[in-house]
Amino acid sequence: MTEIDLGEDPLALERQVCFALSVAARSVVGVYRPLLEPHGLTHPQYLVLLALWERSPRSVRDLADTLCSEPATLSPLLKRLEALDYVTRRRRQGDERTLEVSLTAAGEALRAEAEKIPYRVVERLGIDVADLERLNSALHRVIAAARA
Repeated sequence: MTEIDLGEDPLALERQVCFALSVAARSVVGVYRPLLEPHGLTHPQYLVLLALWERSPRSVRDLADTLCSEPATLSPLLKRLEALDYVTRRRRQGDERTLEVSLTAAGEALRAEAEKIPYRVVERLGIDVADLERLNSALHRVIAAARA
């Protein structure tokens, strides 16, 4: 087995990928917060809506798989989105075990306003779109490697 050289101190905090990812994630979610608040949304709720704007209706299991989450974690998010009249939850006809989530008219209409959010995020970050696309690609490789 070949030893990997991590430099002088392999435990230096600033060299840890986990630290950089954690701080970056919190920081970027913080950029989204003021953009989502006028719509009564949290970042996790926004992610649910993004998945539903791609395809609706979806089962809770499908949403959980898409969002790399657990169905139990989604339950309170979906209840809040339902209270905001962005989604409905119903048992699937023909399969009562499956809970389906659908966008309401208000949830569908919100998409037009939400389309502005990625542009505002890029503007607030002040980072070139090409750099963000490369970062996104690299992060997806990290996610795939960590799951392998």
